[in-house]
Amino acid sequence: MLSPAVASSLLVLLGTTCVHAQQRQSLWGQCGGQGWSGPTLCVDGAYCFEQNQWYHQCIPGTGTTTAPSNPPQPSTTLSTSRVTSTPPTSTTPAPGGGDGTPSNCPAVPDGLGTPVSNALNDPFTFHGGGKVSTKNDWACRQAEISQLLQKYELGTLPPKPPSVTASFSGSTLSITASENGKSISFSVTINNRPSGSGPHPAIINFGTFGGLPVPNGVASIMFNNDDIAQQQGQSSRGRGKFYDLYGSSHSAGALTAWAWGVSRIIDALELTQAQTNIDPKRIGVTGCSRNGKGAMVAGALEPRIALTLPEESGAGGSGCWRIAAYQKSQGQNVQDSTQIVQENVWFSPNFNNHVNNVNALPFDHHLLAGLIAPRPVYIMENSDMEWLGKVSTYGCMGIARKQWEALGALDSFGYSQVGGNSHCSFPSSQQGSELNAFIGKYLLNNPSAGNTNIFRSTGNVNFNLNSWSPWNVPTLS
Repeated sequence: MLSPAVASSLLVLLGTTCVHAQQRQSLWGQCGGQGWSGPTLCVDGAYCFEQNQWYHQCIPGTGTTTAPSNPPQPSTTLSTSRVTSTPPTSTTPAPGGGDGTPSNCPAVPDGLGTPVSNALNDPFTFHGGGKVSTKNDWACRQAEISQLLQKYELGTLPPKPPSVTASFSGSTLSITASENGKSISFSVTINNRPSGSGPHPAIINFGTFGGLPVPNGVASIMFNNDDIAQQQGQSSRGRGKFYDLYGSSHSAGALTAWAWGVSRIIDALELTQAQTNIDPKRIGVTGCSRNGKGAMVAGALEPRIALTLPEESGAGGSGCWRIAAYQKSQGQNVQDSTQIVQENVWFSPNFNNHVNNVNALPFDHHLLAGLIAPRPVYIMENSDMEWLGKVSTYGCMGIARKQWEALGALDSFGYSQVGGNSHCSFPSSQQGSELNAFIGKYLLNNPSAGNTNIFRSTGNVNFNLNSWSPWNVPTLS
């Protein structure tokens, strides 16, 4: 018979073994929230932080599983801080340059796979043919989609540089990234920092064109994305500070380079939270038109973004290549893949090889949007501008929404297409309450901020979402 002391030791050992046997979520993966039934423990070196009642996320650190109302202050010093990437456990490129991929994902087969025409690719079928049936499968599928998008359209997103340092003075946040003996520096301006104890949320704004009305309690971070990667036509290829660091022949298009820049801004906010009083766990990103494309891609590739707010992004953003090609075949004046690569350098040069046959691509932009799921996104489009893809964005995002449906997260998805306003002139009277609801709920942590389950158009769009998505939507557990 076991002595009480031995029995007690065995119980402790067995309890420890059971804890370690539980499945653990990867860094930046979801670990809780309303309706979540997946892993609630994080990998070593991370803990489960409650962003809001709908979404908890594994973040670096040693906090408790039930996160405090305000996340802990970083202990690193801002002027000599060093951000070092965790060695990845998978060869799949992870969004944001971190290890956000489960280690047991299926390998991604070579090649484009079977063409898909007059329909959009099935989000819930792996490139190799296996089915997505759990939320862990979905994390693997997202990593696969990211890899395919980077390979054939966007270009490779580099991981975090070995060294990122930051300093804050006045309203200027200065950032330096160093790798392989090279360094680049850039800065952003933080406006309208709220008073009070904080830390406070903020929205990163791409460029100066357009701009959303930001409510009280939320700071604005002005990001000159053209400084990172230029977008003044074909002559801009390989120009900007991203290419100064990685070389002018790097495969990344401007959209991917800008997403890399957003990741470095968040790195800097993590390092300087005590000085900026900005909460790096409550960061939104927005931009309009070409910069709206940038906001969409940043939200897709950087999992630390808490709210993605692309405005009138059109083709290359919330529009789907296949639907635009169909519109073009019907004589409609919409921007498609063949034209957009002639206009600017937003995409990798690799994409030029596929723009004349987008049906062969193993993805479309409903899957780009799906890289955000189940994180919140509010997509604003203009029903008066056929060139932006009135039908293409409606159909593409209507089908993208099915990914949030599968995850039980429809309250985190909004698509609103209205007219009567000029390009990038935000129609506050029509969309102001919706925008405030998303910002209120997901950045200001107010669960009563308003309805955020939105899919609507005032443009009388005639498009059959179901015929373009001839696949089943599972309930992912």
